[in-house]
Amino acid sequence: MNSTPTDLPGGTWTLGDRTVSRFGYGAMQLAGPRVMGPPKDHDAAIAVLRAAVASGITHIDTAETYGPRVVNDLIREALHPYADELFLATKVGGRRDADGGWPAARRPDELRAQIDDNLDQLGVDTLDLVHLRLGNAEGPVAEDVTQAMTTLVDLQQQGLIRHLGVSNATADQVAQARSMAPIVSVQNMYNLANRWDDALIDELATDGIAYIPFFPLGGFSPLQTDALSAVATRLGATPMSVALAWLLQRSPNIFLIPGTSSARHLHENIAGAGIELSEDDLRNLDRVGG
Repeated sequence: MNSTPTDLPGGTWTLGDRTVSRFGYGAMQLAGPRVMGPPKDHDAAIAVLRAAVASGITHIDTAETYGPRVVNDLIREALHPYADELFLATKVGGRRDADGGWPAARRPDELRAQIDDNLDQLGVDTLDLVHLRLGNAEGPVAEDVTQAMTTLVDLQQQGLIRHLGVSNATADQVAQARSMAPIVSVQNMYNLANRWDDALIDELATDGIAYIPFFPLGGFSPLQTDALSAVATRLGATPMSVALAWLLQRSPNIFLIPGTSSARHLHENIAGAGIELSEDDLRNLDRVGG
C-alpha cells in the first residue's frame, strides 16, 4: 500500500506552487562509481526509485551530469508517466569530462543544451525545478551570475522551466539571483558539522524559500562526532538517523534529499529521520557546528 507525503518525517511544505514532501530522495548514488556509468544493479536502481514513490516521497533530485545521463534515464524508466504529485528537480551549469571531473558549463548555449537534454531524458515538456549549479567541486566561488540567470529566466518564460533555484551558491549570489527572478530553493552543502549557511537558512525561511542541503550525512566521509554518537546511543539510533532528524528540526524550510541505491536503506533513512530530538539533544548537537 502506498504511503502519502504526510506520513513521512517532516510532513510537507510548499516548494514554488507545489506542496511536496520535505523528505525527498537524491538520485545521485544510482549511477556507477564516481557517479559515472550505469549502476552495478540496474533492477535494484529501478526498485529504489519505485520504493521512494511508494513510500510517499514526492520530491526527487537529479541531474544530467549523474552518469552522465544515466540517472535521468533510470528515473524515466522507473516512473514515467509521472504521477501528478511527483516533483522532479534537476541541475544545470556543469558537465562531466572523460576523467570524471565536473567542469563548469554556464554559457548561454551550454545551459540551453542542458535544459533540452534534461527535458528529453526525463520525458517532460517542462522541468519542475532547475537549480543553477555554481562554483566548483570545492564549493561556492564568488562570481557574477547575471548571464546564466538571464538565460534560465528566458527559458522559463518560454515555458521550459517552472521554477528556478540556485545551488553551491554564496549568500551574495543567492541575493543576486533573487533580484533577477523568483527563487524557490537554494541547494548547498550543509549538515550538522558544516553550518556556514545558518544565517542564510533563517533568512530564506522568513521569506518562504526552501533550503535543500546536499551531503546531509557528511558526503563521502560520514559525519563522526562524539556528541552525535552520544545522542544516537541514548536514543538507540544510528548517528545518520540523528543527523537527518536534526536537519528536519533545524528549520521548517529544510528539505532532505539523502541518497541510496538500496530500498532497504531508503526505508531506514525514512524511519531514522522521524526520531524526535529533545531540547537537550538539540543543544548538545548544536555544539558540533559551533
